[in-house]
Amino acid sequence: MTASETVVGAPAAVRVVGDRWLDLTDPDVHRAGVPHATFQRLRDDEPVAWTEEASGSGFWSITRYDDVVALNKDFRTFTSEQGIRLEEMDAEELAARRTMMEMDPPEHTRLRRLVQGGFTRRMVASYEQAIRLLARAVIDEAVPRGRFDLVTDVARQLPMRMLGRLLGAPEEDYTFLVDRGDAMIGNSDPEFTEHVVDLMDTDEFRLMPFRSPAGLELFEYAQRLADERRAQPRDDVVTRMLADTIDGQPLSDLEFKNFFTLLVAAGNDTTRYSLAGGLLTLLDHPEQIELLQERPELMPSAVEEMLRWTSVTMHFRRTATRDVEVHGRTIREGDKVALWWIAGDFDERRFPEPYRFDVTRTPNDHLAFGRGGPHRCIGEWLARAEIRVTMEELLPRLGDLRVAGPIERLRSNFISGIKHLPVEVASA
Repeated sequence: MTASETVVGAPAAVRVVGDRWLDLTDPDVHRAGVPHATFQRLRDDEPVAWTEEASGSGFWSITRYDDVVALNKDFRTFTSEQGIRLEEMDAEELAARRTMMEMDPPEHTRLRRLVQGGFTRRMVASYEQAIRLLARAVIDEAVPRGRFDLVTDVARQLPMRMLGRLLGAPEEDYTFLVDRGDAMIGNSDPEFTEHVVDLMDTDEFRLMPFRSPAGLELFEYAQRLADERRAQPRDDVVTRMLADTIDGQPLSDLEFKNFFTLLVAAGNDTTRYSLAGGLLTLLDHPEQIELLQERPELMPSAVEEMLRWTSVTMHFRRTATRDVEVHGRTIREGDKVALWWIAGDFDERRFPEPYRFDVTRTPNDHLAFGRGGPHRCIGEWLARAEIRVTMEELLPRLGDLRVAGPIERLRSNFISGIKHLPVEVASA
């Protein structure tokens, strides 16, 4: 295969640099964009593929939509309890870094119920006015400059401010929280951390979330916040986290701290990168901007297509609890299994013309929030609302924006994200 090979029928926005045999484990591969040609080969030729690792035992890659959903649903055979990233942890590390993401029902349900009331569709609807005011403020700060970074100045700002409010954190702490979340989620990117997990020895922090010293800082912050809420409860997510679970027991201090760091890490980055990737895709498809401007009622559908297109969390890992055969391949007990959401979201078996960005696409049962299992994203309705409202507020000006510099992507084989997207206002 040659370096110029592309996905057949794909527009320029999804062409990949490289061939159909890229190393999915290499964080640098994903800096060039989603390796669609490699995923296409796997879906067509090897839907259950053994993937070697330079520093690991290897894993199975699952890339077809229906298989991803089926395996994700079967948590008894494909457990989350050994970790949801490709990193292999010993028993001590698992115990120290365990969140509800590394749990199966019923234990997962015990923690999830603590906070899910604050993220229901009905509750998020009550936040809409606050989200809209925040979005307007963010956009009004950025656009008059004439030239700005659509990620750091817009896409990062709204989720950061909304998350801070939900947690009940002081406004002056919002940047601190999101910076530490970036250091954890972006633990393979030198821009976000000095402790890059695959480039240096991070064993000193192996008991911290994401092997990151930022986890220790967030632990200390979470403890201070917990002490304040125990003394004076408030109507916020942290107070809910400190309440008794369904079995009448409160979270342990370690459970609370790990839960808090999970919310900080996941509550900002995924929405930011979905919004950033969606905005770039719209700028690459001006006819879709025009359609939305003519038919604003299509915005909810457009949001779903943006989510499918970006699929920010590229995969979650599961671990087989027994020998099982899938498409003629035997997955052995103890094997790691990567469910590639982003590959499933471009599976033509589910999505006609998957490489065509279409704000009218329906149905659009994408995998961006997980599908078919207990770990469906607890913040999905908040993410949808934040993206939709920001798009509604930005839409009248979106046709005047143009990319004005190099686009920089996150160095990660776990999160697909645009870090920097410089734009300028055409009329400025």
